[in-house]
Amino acid sequence: MNLEDLKKEQVKLAQKVVLNDNFKKIQTIAGADAVYQDDQVIACVVVCDYKTLKIIETQTAKVKAPMPYIPGFLAYREMPAVIEAFNKLENKPDVLIVDGHGAAHPRRFGLASHLGLMLNLPTLGVAKNLIIGKVENGKIFIEKDMVGFEFISKEHAKPLYISPGHLISLGTALKVVAETTRPPHKLPEPLHLAHKLAKKELENKN
Repeated sequence: MNLEDLKKEQVKLAQKVVLNDNFKKIQTIAGADAVYQDDQVIACVVVCDYKTLKIIETQTAKVKAPMPYIPGFLAYREMPAVIEAFNKLENKPDVLIVDGHGAAHPRRFGLASHLGLMLNLPTLGVAKNLIIGKVENGKIFIEKDMVGFEFISKEHAKPLYISPGHLISLGTALKVVAETTRPPHKLPEPLHLAHKLAKKELENKN
C-alpha cells in the first residue's frame, strides 16, 4: 500500500466526517478492540446495555492483516477485521467506542472516524497515547483546533485520550466515556470487555 495515496484518501474522507450528535438517546453501546496473532488480526466487538452495561452480544472475526502497523494508518490494518465482526452482530449498537483515535489524528481521520464513516455509525476513539497535538487544561489541541480530551479515569492511572470519530460531538464523546467507565477498570466498560474477550480469543488460539 502506498502511504502517500492512503494519506490523500484520509484527507479526502475526513471532509465527510460529521462531529455532531446523530442520535437522541443511547440505549446500546459497543466496544471494539483488536489483537494480533502472527499476521492475523483478531477483532472483538461487545454490545452492552447503556444503563446497566450488561453484555447483550459479542462477536469476533479473524482476518489476515493487510499491512504492518504504521502510526497514523491503524485503520487500514484493523478495520477489515472489526467490520467483519461488526457485521455478524444481530444487535447493532447506537454508539461504538474504538481502541484508537478519531479526530486526534494528523489528518483528523483516525480509526474511529474511518470506521464511523464506513459503518455510518456514531463512533468515538479512546487511545492510550497521543500521536499528535498537545494537552492544555485537559483538552487536546492540534494547532488551534480542539480535537478531544484527556481523561483520567482513576487516581494514579495514566490518562486516556478521547476524540470523536463520526456522528458524535466532542462533548458527547467525553460524556459517553465518563458514563460507561466503572472502577476499578481504567477503560470504558464496553472497551474493557472487548479487550478482555480479544485476549481470551488469542489464548484459545495458542
